[in-house]
Amino acid sequence: MKIFCANWQAADDAALELEHYPNIEFLLQRTPAGSTTPVEAAALASADAVINYSATQLVGAAPDQFAKAKVAVRAGVGFDNLDLAGWGARGVPVCNVPDYGTTEVADHAIALMLALTRGTASYAPKLIEGGSKSWHFNNAPLVRRHRGANFGVIGLGRIGLAAARRAAAFDMKVTFFDPHLESGVDLSTGYGRVHSLEELMATSDVVSVHAPLSAETKGLLGTSAFNAAKPGLIVVNTARGPIIDLDALEMALCNGKIAGAGIDVLPNEPSDMDHPLFAAWRKGEDWIAGRLMVTPHAAFYSPASMQDLRLKSVDVVHALLAEGRLTNCVNRQFLRPAQ
Repeated sequence: MKIFCANWQAADDAALELEHYPNIEFLLQRTPAGSTTPVEAAALASADAVINYSATQLVGAAPDQFAKAKVAVRAGVGFDNLDLAGWGARGVPVCNVPDYGTTEVADHAIALMLALTRGTASYAPKLIEGGSKSWHFNNAPLVRRHRGANFGVIGLGRIGLAAARRAAAFDMKVTFFDPHLESGVDLSTGYGRVHSLEELMATSDVVSVHAPLSAETKGLLGTSAFNAAKPGLIVVNTARGPIIDLDALEMALCNGKIAGAGIDVLPNEPSDMDHPLFAAWRKGEDWIAGRLMVTPHAAFYSPASMQDLRLKSVDVVHALLAEGRLTNCVNRQFLRPAQ
């Protein structure tokens, strides 16, 4: 069995995978920053499966170039950078790995919130800059009490639910907006449910994004959503960058519609760090000081989650090709009989 590993990012040459799956041949194609020679076109045609290890980069070859492939996998939760329809037209299921970093992402979302609402993103830089002159509790503009505040969740899936549970542990009230969940979820979770994004924005003190990227969610948090925001709202995004309109976020922060934002993902990574919003943040301009927290698409990461991700990605392939068991398929609506 051969697996084409697109955008391979680990420093080793699949040592972990080979330890658990010694009979699989891994054809590694590193990202441009890598040092090995890209896999030749002949390798594409010989691959029995494809795994894309990047959250943002494409596989780099069309589905029809993988003549033997029986499954394509996104090593991660989001699958917007795989051609669902193209693979489906060839009768090839596309699968993801939805259960590898749930706790890490949920923890990170709460950490971004706390960095802003408890001042941990503000106090240290002030102390570094001013020393004893900055030894004061009012150097963090967004500090507030969590007990009784409303934590709004966009997308109550695995990660959204995990983040909600963590927020509830801080004695926050939880409200969610998810038009794709069946009725009764609010009763089973005990969380409040709203049926419009505007209502969630208008009633929440913190809104945390946990939705997949799709045509429906791209730009979901834009001018209209921010204009509906409750005064003092903080927005956290650990899902997908394009869900937030950066221009609209900058304007909302400038005019006070949004009090603060914790951002782990960008529409274009990492080039969007040159956006005027982040340029102002990096320069330490007064208007944005203490109101923005940015991390480099790191919410999913821990050594343990990376090990899970690597092995679970291969397990999805092995389950189908060795056992005939299809798991985590995300393109069923496009699947045609195998050619």
